[in-house]
Amino acid sequence: MFKKIAIGFAAALLLLVGVIATRPDTFTVTRTASVPGTPDIAFGLVNDFHQWNQWSPWEALDPNMKRTFGGAEAGVGATYGWTGNDDVGEGRMTIQEVAANESVRVKLEFIKPFASSSITTFMFKPAQDGTTVTWTMTGDHNFMSKAMCLVMDMDKVVGKDFEKGLASMKTAAQAEATKRAEAEAARKVAEAKAAEEATAAAAAAAAAPAEGTPAVAVPTP
Repeated sequence: MFKKIAIGFAAALLLLVGVIATRPDTFTVTRTASVPGTPDIAFGLVNDFHQWNQWSPWEALDPNMKRTFGGAEAGVGATYGWTGNDDVGEGRMTIQEVAANESVRVKLEFIKPFASSSITTFMFKPAQDGTTVTWTMTGDHNFMSKAMCLVMDMDKVVGKDFEKGLASMKTAAQAEATKRAEAEAARKVAEAKAAEEATAAAAAAAAAPAEGTPAVAVPTP
């Protein structure tokens, strides 16, 4: 009896291993959203890891998460490491390639809860209503991640995080676009005021008698 159970269990296990082995060796998750403002605004939020706290969907998962910034201040060579609770684990990101206001390529490495590596890219394109941002993650599946995909739809799970992050990026980009618009309006007002004052000063100078010119007495009628 127990022998038959053991044989049945072994057969089921082999079948499961076989099913896991047939899962795709790679994965791709992509989400796109329209973000307010010109491409340089969204690009700046991604190209500088110090700005990720404004929109990253994972920043709020652990209030006590420890962050480490290294390498360049922003752009190629910039690094960002984190260590936190079970929700965020431990990992590191490195900006590998940048095309100003067009794209950012990031290498994403997880250390905990299990080791994995993937590539994340952000594409920025001008659009009629702002900027179209495309966020894509690609990587290889190991045996463990293939097994996890049997009970978890990676596209839905990670895609949901991407959607949340892009929604937050919209808010951050709108705030920056509004700030720039207000600054530009204030600059134009200041320029107009300065021009008016210069015109008034020039008129006053033209109306005043030249220095050293004797005053002419007005004859008495």
